[in-house]
Amino acid sequence: MSDFARHLPLSQRGHGDDTSVSGDRRGALADVVDRAADLIADLTADAADTAPALAESFLAVARLRAEAAPGAAPERLRAAAQQVRAGRRRSIRELAAGVEALLRLARDLSAEPGVDPYTAGAAALYASAAAPADRRAAVRGHTVRATDAAWSFGSGPALEAPAAHIAAFLLGVSDEPPRRPATGR
Repeated sequence: MSDFARHLPLSQRGHGDDTSVSGDRRGALADVVDRAADLIADLTADAADTAPALAESFLAVARLRAEAAPGAAPERLRAAAQQVRAGRRRSIRELAAGVEALLRLARDLSAEPGVDPYTAGAAALYASAAAPADRRAAVRGHTVRATDAAWSFGSGPALEAPAAHIAAFLLGVSDEPPRRPATGR
C-alpha cells in the first residue's frame, strides 16, 4: 500500500466490534410514543377533553394507528409503544414520522418535546435528504450542528440550533431554520 493511502478516510482504520450496530429503530420510536403519552397524561383538567383528538392526531402523523388499542388517550399511546417495542423492525423513515408527530404535539401543547437529541438527530439527518426542496436548500452547503448534542452533518459554514429545533425545521413542523452561530463581535 502506498504511503498516501494511510491518510485517506477509512484506510488503515482499526476494526472494532460492530455486532451491536443496527438499523432497527424500535426502541427509539417506542420512547417517542411514550413521551407523547406523557405529554397527553400531563394535560390539565380543563384541557383533558382534547386528549382523544390529540392522541388520534399523533397516531395519524406517526402512522401508528394499527398499533394503538382502544381506550383512554394516554393508555392508547402506551399500548402502541408496547406494540412497537415488541413488534417488527422499524426504519429511520418510521422514526422520523414519530418524531414529527411528537414535535407537532409538543407545539400544539406549548410544551417541551423532550425528544432525545440523538433520536432528533437521526430524524433530522433522514429529513435532510427527504424534506421538500426549500428545506433541503436551507441547509445545503452547511454543517448542521446540534448545540445540545455531539452530532453534526454536512460540510461548510456552521448552522446551529438545539437538536429538536433542527428536526422540527427539516420535518416541516417549524419554519425557523438553524442559524449561523454568533461570532461574539
